[in-house]
Amino acid sequence: MRSERSWFCSMLQALAFLPTMALKDSHTTKKFSEEPEFEYPIGNHTFFLGREAVLGCSVLNLAKHKVGWLRAEDQTVLTMHERAVLGSRYAVTLDPPRTWQLRIRPLRAEDRGCYMCQINTQPTMTWQIGCIDVFVPPDIMSDDTSGDVSVQELENATLTCKATGHPAPKITWRREDHEPILLKKPNSREFEKVESYVGSSVPLWRVDRRQMGAFLCIASNDVPPAVSKRITLNVNFAPTVKVPNQLLGAPLGTDVKLKCYVEAYPNTINYWIKNRGEMLLDGPKYTIREEKSSYKVSMWLTIRQFAKSDIGTYNCVSTNSLGKSEGTLRLYEIKLNSPEDFSNQISVAGGLTEAAKANSQERIHIKRTLLILIVSCVYLYVL
Repeated sequence: MRSERSWFCSMLQALAFLPTMALKDSHTTKKFSEEPEFEYPIGNHTFFLGREAVLGCSVLNLAKHKVGWLRAEDQTVLTMHERAVLGSRYAVTLDPPRTWQLRIRPLRAEDRGCYMCQINTQPTMTWQIGCIDVFVPPDIMSDDTSGDVSVQELENATLTCKATGHPAPKITWRREDHEPILLKKPNSREFEKVESYVGSSVPLWRVDRRQMGAFLCIASNDVPPAVSKRITLNVNFAPTVKVPNQLLGAPLGTDVKLKCYVEAYPNTINYWIKNRGEMLLDGPKYTIREEKSSYKVSMWLTIRQFAKSDIGTYNCVSTNSLGKSEGTLRLYEIKLNSPEDFSNQISVAGGLTEAAKANSQERIHIKRTLLILIVSCVYLYVL
């Protein structure tokens, strides 16, 4: 009987404690659930130089706790709750209901790195980290990039172009005139033609005059804008003269045109002389004209109203600081059987004037006509 009473009393005591235990457990659960926590990660983000970077830190159950932003690398405090601590470029805003945003503007390259969102919980701080990458457009480094390059023909040369930026820029070379780039392989005389060349340096072996011109160094890294620099390659060499027709004939009274081609760099002084004596000047008797394209020059001498006194030797002369060259043309009279009017200008081609060519064609036509008549007469006589 006593044992039954003891058991009954124990049960009553246990029932009496149940509400107190339940209340204690409820208080513990409530206290645990009210601890601050992050709703989602900050993540990693990419921004452009000079723009605004925004990192968001969303906090649940913040209650009376404070949120701060720090630079993760050196633990520099940037903001504390609703107040910026370090400089005017940093700001903090609350994006309701619970996202604390760190704003950095204008963004600099040195802002690249990781940032910490921290809550002042006890006994230890609660924190998470997010990182930003700053994309920087390319910029050509003038001190490490070639200026205009001047070399002697058959010497080696290198064109260099370097640029900064993030991501690292790609350097592309093109010719300004849109012609292919001529690249000569080492120990070879043959050229390889390429529309563009990728690399910070362009090696040019035993430079040829045909490689002369303006090159564009273009730096790009998919961050606008791309930038370029113009670099001119000058190849120095003494003049060379080519004469397409060295022996020219023309009827008296016509206009005769003499022509020479010159290749040289630097620029040349060009002139015509007659019979190794007098220098010819532009005027009523002679018309002198030049056309220049890069290192090539075309020279023309037009002799008006060709006379017997004009028969002789003519020289086109070209000279620059590296040397001198000349071409020789001999002019003679073509005698015609029948006089014709040659008042119009006559161009020289293949050593004969156009009028002389026309006269020769007329003679051939007459001979063919006579031959046909003779054959016809013989045929009729036989019949």
